[in-house]
Amino acid sequence: MSKSLPFVSVIVPCRNEERFISKCLDSIINQNYPKEKLEVLVVDGMSEDKTREIIKDYERKYSFIRFLMNQKKVTPAGMNIGIKQARGEIVIKMDAHSVYPKDYIFKCVKHLIDSGADNVGGVLRTIPSKNTFFSKAIAISLSHFFGSATSYFRIGAKKPLEVDTVAFGCYWKKMFEKIGLYNEKMAKIEDFELNWRIRKQGGRIMLFPDIVIYYYPSSENLRDFFWHNFTDGIWSTYPMKFGFFSLSFRHLVPLFFVLAIIFSLLFNLYLFIFIIFSYFIISFYFSLEIARKEKNIKFFFIMPVVFFCRHFGYGFGSLWGIIKIFLDNGR
Repeated sequence: MSKSLPFVSVIVPCRNEERFISKCLDSIINQNYPKEKLEVLVVDGMSEDKTREIIKDYERKYSFIRFLMNQKKVTPAGMNIGIKQARGEIVIKMDAHSVYPKDYIFKCVKHLIDSGADNVGGVLRTIPSKNTFFSKAIAISLSHFFGSATSYFRIGAKKPLEVDTVAFGCYWKKMFEKIGLYNEKMAKIEDFELNWRIRKQGGRIMLFPDIVIYYYPSSENLRDFFWHNFTDGIWSTYPMKFGFFSLSFRHLVPLFFVLAIIFSLLFNLYLFIFIIFSYFIISFYFSLEIARKEKNIKFFFIMPVVFFCRHFGYGFGSLWGIIKIFLDNGR
């Protein structure tokens, strides 16, 4: 059976991941995919912590792990370095902030071959980065419909779906010869932009719910969570500067929410009160559901704050991304 399986190149772009890189690499080492059919290219973006030392230690121990440097630091540049070095027929992007069940690679390869899709991926099971109440609340918000709308790779799906993007992705390497490598200007939405080009040329992206990724959010408190969403929001609109307009409607809803708050506050106080009141009624409704499910009343009070950080941070970042386009063009 091993002889019939394609050779796979796993690419792990990372930067300053000393807390998580060992968990990630251990889960890759424990994959049930034949090691003689596997290479792991860990591309470090000039880490300033102990990430490089940890990777090099794994490289010494395991012949199928290779350490590569990414002087540009950003993820799409790291992916391009890995793709150029990859020997596999199939390329799988694996995130350093995640761990993977032992059948992850095997399922990705099987579904890519059987489905005839150009890219396949799975569902993120978001787990707290720390064993704290706020970390758990943040993880819940990222996996909830009210927090992530129709991002099926975050909220899950009951059956295979054709989607606009998936987390990370499993591709035929020859596809990059057809559509080009990652766009290095798209530092935060590189996967979405790549998948947009795939679909633009008639390709298909499929999500399979039996492919599972356990993902640790980078934010561990409300302040970091707000600013993380603010940055993501910037990258939902700022790419218009480079001619990329194809984000889904769900990415723009927080922007409309923030604009509605700003304009109603300026021109109609009663409308402002109505918008805020309606928003928090909906938020408390979902928070009550979460509190019941988690059997902890604290979630009823904290989840509306977490959701607001998610929505307002992303929406305000989207607005700033538009402003930033005009500021940059005026220089």
